[in-house]
Parts: sequence; structure tokens; C-alpha cells
Amino acid sequence: MSRLRILSWAAFTLAVCLTPARAAEKPPAAPPGYAKAVDSVANSYVDAGLFSGAILVAKDGKPILRKGYGLANREWSIPATPETRFRLGSITKQFTATAILQLAEQDKLGLDDPITKYYPQAPASWAPITLKHLLTHTSGIPSYTSLPGFFGKLSRVDRTPEEIVALTQDKPLEFTPGAKFNYDNTGYILLGYVIEKVSGQTYAAYLQDHIFGPLGLKNTGYDDSETILPQRAAGYTVTGGKPRNTPYLAMSLPYAAGSLYSTADDLLAWQQALQSGKILKPASVAAMFTDQGFGYGYGQFISKVNGRRMWAHAGGINGFSTDLVLFPDQGLSLVILSNNDQAPIDRLFDRLSGFYFDPAMLADAAPPSAKDTAGYVGAYRMTPSLTLTVTRGGGRLFAQFATQKFELRHEVGATYFVPSPRLTVTFGKGAPSPQITVRQGAKDTVAKRIG
Repeated sequence: MSRLRILSWAAFTLAVCLTPARAAEKPPAAPPGYAKAVDSVANSYVDAGLFSGAILVAKDGKPILRKGYGLANREWSIPATPETRFRLGSITKQFTATAILQLAEQDKLGLDDPITKYYPQAPASWAPITLKHLLTHTSGIPSYTSLPGFFGKLSRVDRTPEEIVALTQDKPLEFTPGAKFNYDNTGYILLGYVIEKVSGQTYAAYLQDHIFGPLGLKNTGYDDSETILPQRAAGYTVTGGKPRNTPYLAMSLPYAAGSLYSTADDLLAWQQALQSGKILKPASVAAMFTDQGFGYGYGQFISKVNGRRMWAHAGGINGFSTDLVLFPDQGLSLVILSNNDQAPIDRLFDRLSGFYFDPAMLADAAPPSAKDTAGYVGAYRMTPSLTLTVTRGGGRLFAQFATQKFELRHEVGATYFVPSPRLTVTFGKGAPSPQITVRQGAKDTVAKRIG
């Protein structure tokens, strides 16, 4: 339910209307052409059937881009908007971590407490495991979502937290607690269980009473498939190059590891409230955003991108892909919510942040001219036995590997993408293009022109 890496704010115009003498606050300036460049990339993915959702970019808590793209419900052709409610997947974990830190501030638990204190049925091998190990994915407990076939029959059956933990409880630890990092959804199920035991409330009720309610997050909550939830996005996946309804997932299973829903607006408000100390004491906030040894704090990935500090968490759950990012030193927030679990969230993040920080990248955002694309046509040697041939027809570019032919869809500048298989092709500068760079996953292959 997660990837290891890792947008809206309401415009309050009523007060302005009632107080004419008070000038409306202007939004912070975006780099020239920023919105147009984001639209171009996002709409390319929408047209390819890979993205629909909401994007919000904010500077110091004030939106500079806040838009919906594509459809929240394909069967009824309902557009996605910043007010659409999306399942968050593993962005949920920072809310779970916040609840644990709140209880620690009240001396109702300690981060160094052993999990056996709250979960006495734990096997003997769990004796060294603390709540901190669970928060930081360093417990060594196998993740239940990694079980073979989990996303088949197992994921369709409701279970209690104890029943979820029991799925991997009898399996050996993957490593000595604290020695390594391995992303672990079972650990966050246990943390939800601890919240319930210590607070005397259900996990959902605790978050509502101690986080969502106090912060006024009216569009955030625990997603229950049986509840009628206004403006809930339907979830989709892509199979054979076509969007399809996502397989059913019993929402008791993600629980404290991934069962929340929210909107772009609420997530920005949450991020700002968390940073300002409205919900946690400063020491707890600092601990949450401190690298605990493996690039992870408490419910947050801690890293640097091009020398800039970044705090982020992504989420992936049946039908949905999400990302919530903060560059704290620049005050830049990025929220990406999609109701397509195949959405290219990483590439959208690259573009949203790249366009903002790198003027050269923004300058190259415009699609190449017909003259440029004519220079892309040709044959490129991928390996001694594999050639990629680029052709053009009807104003479109195509790539052919052996007998397989795919349309190249423009992303940005001289970069094009193929939805399935998932890869990008970037053409080198020059006329004709001397080479291409094909990226699939994290692997780049440079192919020289041979004809």
C-alpha cells in the first residue's frame, strides 16, 4: 500500500464581499508559465487514461495551483475537483504516528515501550520490539500485504486488527529489531491497535475526536465502503491499457496503515497545522520529521532532492495513488491525489517540483515543433539485437520494438511516454536527434541513432 519515496485550500471570498474596504489577499506568485506547464503534463496523462484527480501546489500554505483533472467517476462522467474525496493509502501513517505521539505527550505510553506491553499474545521473538521500531519500519515483522496472493481473496475479507496481525504473527522476524529498514504495514496495524487499547476509543473515533475535529478537517475520515460518502471518488486501475474499476478491498484491512480519505484542501490544512504545532508539541513535531536512521521519521520519509530538504509520504491502495510533500526550507507544498492506482505519481512530482525550482526545465516545457519531431524519426540501437524505430503519422509519433508498436505521447520538452509498457523516451538535442534515452523503472538505456 505504499511507495518508498516520496494539492487544495478554500478561497474564503465571503468575508471579502462583506468587507469591501479590505483588499483580497493575492496568492503568491508562481514562476511564469508554471500552471500552463503543469496542465500540459497532467492533461497528457489524463488523455492516456493514466491520471485523474486533484493537484495542489502551495507556497507558505497559500495555493499557487489548485485544480482537478479528469473524472472522479467515469461511469457518470463526474469531474474530479479539489473538493473530491480520495482514499489516501499510506499517507494515513502520519496521522497514526501523530496519535501515538499525542498519547506519549500525555504519558499514556512511551515510544520505547515494548509492543508486548499492549499486545500480550505476541510471540517471544517480538520481546525486543518497541513502538518506535513500529513507527520507523525497523521491527523486522513481516508485512501482511507482502503475503503471496494477499491482493486476491485475502484482501476481500474484513478482519479485526488482531486477525490482520495474526496473518504474519507466526512468521520469523526478517531481521533483528532496529538493525534494518523494511516497509511494514503490519507495524502500523499494531500501532492502531495500541491507540485503541490506550485511549479506549476505536481508531476512527480517536482520530475524529483528537485530530480531525479540533483542526476542522471536515472532509477527512476513515473510509468505510458501506457509508454513503458525498463526493467520494471511484477507484480505477489500468489493465491492458484500459481503465477499469479497481478490485474490491475490505477497508478494515488497511486500517491504521492506510484506510483514511481526504481532499487536497484538507491535506494542505493538515500539513500546515502539523508544522505550526497546533496538534503536537514542538518536540514531538521535531522528532516526527527527524531521520531516525534509515531516511524515515515517524510516518514520514526524510530526504533531500537536489540539495533541498524534503518531507514526504506517498500512498498506493486499490484504485488510488497519492503523494503529500513538503520542502520545509522553501515552504513549498505539493499534494497529488489520483483515483487511478497506475497514475505516474513520481513523474508528476518530478514535474511539479522541477518546474518550480528549475527555470530551464520550465522553459523546455512546450511541445516540440513539427520540424523538431521530424528530426526524431529514425532507428536507434538499444542493444546489439534490439532496435527501436521511431516513425511519424497523422501528427503523432510512434515507437516500434520488433513487432510491437506504441504511440509516443508527449510529456514535456523532448520527453515522451508510453503508458503500457511504462517507459519514457527522451530525444537528444540536434537535427536529426543523435540519440534517445529510454527509461523503464529506474533504468536508463541510451540508444544511438543508426539510421
